[in-house]
Amino acid sequence: MTEFLNWFNGILFLLFLLLYSYQFFYLFVALVMKPKQLPENPKKYRYCVLIAARNEENVIGNLIRSIREQTYPQELVNICVVADNCTDQTAKVAREAGAYVVERFNQTLVGKGYALDFLLKNIPASFAPDAYLVFDADNTLDPHYIEEMNKVYAAGYLASTSYRNSCNYDSNWISAGYGLWFLRESRYLNQARMKLGTSCAISGTGFMIAASLIRRNHGWIHHLLTEDIEFSIDSVLHGVTIGYCDKAIVYDEQPVTFRQSWNQRLRWSKGFYQVFGKYGTGLVRKLFCKKSFAAYDMLMTIAPAMLISIGSVLVNGACLLYGVLIDSPLLVAQCAESAMAGVFNYYLVLFFLGIVTTITEWNSIHAQTFKKLLYCLTFPLFMFTYVPIAIAAMRKKVEWTPIVHRGYQTVPGYAGRRSVTTATKMPLS
Repeated sequence: MTEFLNWFNGILFLLFLLLYSYQFFYLFVALVMKPKQLPENPKKYRYCVLIAARNEENVIGNLIRSIREQTYPQELVNICVVADNCTDQTAKVAREAGAYVVERFNQTLVGKGYALDFLLKNIPASFAPDAYLVFDADNTLDPHYIEEMNKVYAAGYLASTSYRNSCNYDSNWISAGYGLWFLRESRYLNQARMKLGTSCAISGTGFMIAASLIRRNHGWIHHLLTEDIEFSIDSVLHGVTIGYCDKAIVYDEQPVTFRQSWNQRLRWSKGFYQVFGKYGTGLVRKLFCKKSFAAYDMLMTIAPAMLISIGSVLVNGACLLYGVLIDSPLLVAQCAESAMAGVFNYYLVLFFLGIVTTITEWNSIHAQTFKKLLYCLTFPLFMFTYVPIAIAAMRKKVEWTPIVHRGYQTVPGYAGRRSVTTATKMPLS
């Protein structure tokens, strides 16, 4: 049995490396290849900012303020908020900050996708934007955000995403785990995709979508638990290439408790299963019939990694349990040793990705040097916690639930390559 387990774990690890080897090539591309040139002085287009907020009175004012402090002409920017099933003063705070606000109360159709669709159907016709910018209420923006995203739209992209940084990276290993993953996703996935001319993937917040796409779809039609990746994959299947802007920086507040993190990532995992069930066949068809690399990339985003991990856990767990049942300490020890060797291999891969990202994005991470290095060590542990979450998501019914945000303010005048943030906690109501 020990020989079988060693063989099984080795094959799974090699399969993992084979399937995701292209992402190591992405790393090389991001570091070496010159970025795609965007128009320097493009036409200035009209934008409408969409914010879906549920009980976000603590933070939504910060986002609206950062939008009003943009270097982009304010007469070309309208801010629209949907206060979705709110029981606090979100709508009042947003109106006082200068946003156009609609309130929605629907306990049946729950989720960001439904809220966005409701908002789009209730925006005044006079706003008539060329494109929409979508944010979460806990975001804040670099002052040049819209100016930089406008260059991507002017270059002909009907959708694009941006550089996602974290305003509370240094809170603990959980917030740092999120932050490091999003930094890697921005720099070593989306930036590489942009340079190679393949489609990028939208990740939750900080993205642009052309009004023409919204009109074509008759609103926001993506209502699964992960509407962002659903939109990304649907775009690939319909031949829409999503762009990326490295200089458009959005700051995001990450969960700091494991319970919040568990609930959020449980929803993400369930959403990935939903997306795979709905679009997996289409991606495979486009991959083999159209030879679409973007389809392969999106397929790898939603499917194999967690399934490989779950398979490894189940088989190794079964072998350990068998050793216990037949009362064989030697077999238990051998199975445990084989399993730990496999875990160590995955740990090294994740640590490598974390340390490379930390080094190259050093000035973008607002944390003490000691914490930056420490969180490289804990990053693989954060990623390992996805395994029990993904297993639970297979069976558990998951619904969208809000996360309480405290609020963080941007530090002006930081000397780094990108702006950073400091945690100025606002009192919870």
